[in-house]
Amino acid sequence: MKCVLWSLLCCTSLLLADVLATYHLSAGDAQLIAAQSYAQSRNNGRPPFRTLNPAKTDSQCRSRPLDLVFIIDSSRSVRPGEFEKVKIFLADMVDTLDVGTDATRVAVVNYASTVKIEFLLKDHFNKPDMKKAITRIEPLAAGTMTGLAIKTAVNEAFTEQSGARPRSRNISKVAIIVTDGRPQDQVEEVSAAARASGIEIYAVGVDRADMRSLQLMASIPLDDHVFYVETYGVIEKLTSKFRETLCGLDPCAIGHECEHICVNSNASYYCKCRNGYTLNADKKTCSPKEVRVEVVEDPCKCEARLVFQKQTQAAIQQLTAKIADVSGRIERLENMVGRA
Repeated sequence: MKCVLWSLLCCTSLLLADVLATYHLSAGDAQLIAAQSYAQSRNNGRPPFRTLNPAKTDSQCRSRPLDLVFIIDSSRSVRPGEFEKVKIFLADMVDTLDVGTDATRVAVVNYASTVKIEFLLKDHFNKPDMKKAITRIEPLAAGTMTGLAIKTAVNEAFTEQSGARPRSRNISKVAIIVTDGRPQDQVEEVSAAARASGIEIYAVGVDRADMRSLQLMASIPLDDHVFYVETYGVIEKLTSKFRETLCGLDPCAIGHECEHICVNSNASYYCKCRNGYTLNADKKTCSPKEVRVEVVEDPCKCEARLVFQKQTQAAIQQLTAKIADVSGRIERLENMVGRA
């Protein structure tokens, strides 16, 4: 019996060593993954030529409503043809969303050396009108005052006067910044203030975009909020990524208090535990299941057998505790890698 228990413990130790080795190898790439969580290769081929068609609509997602503001860079480094690609990206994004007065509202902030609000959250509540407004956007063609653009979005685009829903309604506020350069003003403090006010920021970098600036602007975790593409020619492919992000919103994704597993249930959620654990009375945390070995008294009162049964029960309980400890360590490693 001792040999069997020793073998199980050895296997568990080897499993933990493999997990540690695996995460050690991937941790070195964590910064690159966070900085370029969604990169497209130039070798994927040139995408087919497209023009913006305001009348065409695509599938929409059914998610919780959003107050969504696009902040787009139209400085001199963005060529006219590239800016058209940005507008097609915006139109594709509109197509994926459930747009409406009581659904998702969209605004666009255009910036270079100056900032121009192209339309507000209260201006358009259907896709054709919104896409027609996008076709009319013209590049400003000057510097790159990204910090000023973020500040303008916070002070003018995300206000109730401009169509944002009251804070009491718990409508998520999201900003998506698209830029291909390095900001010519400070973005760290103004971005921090925007996030502190409840705005979730996604930063999309193209070509020469400064990765450090993108990280300073974006919400955390960075690997979920910082995207990078090598050219404007493939920026449209980010639409599917944002479809997953914005249309996949659910109570568990928004935030939960489950120690192990969160399960969506309509507009709410409930918690479950992994195998080998039971849900505690708080309905959030989990504890290892207690392994019970029933000791049956022998009619012959065989004392040696009873002793053996009790020793076996103690050994199994010790092994269960060790496995639970290993599982906890693995979970903490996964959380550490997820936050890297």
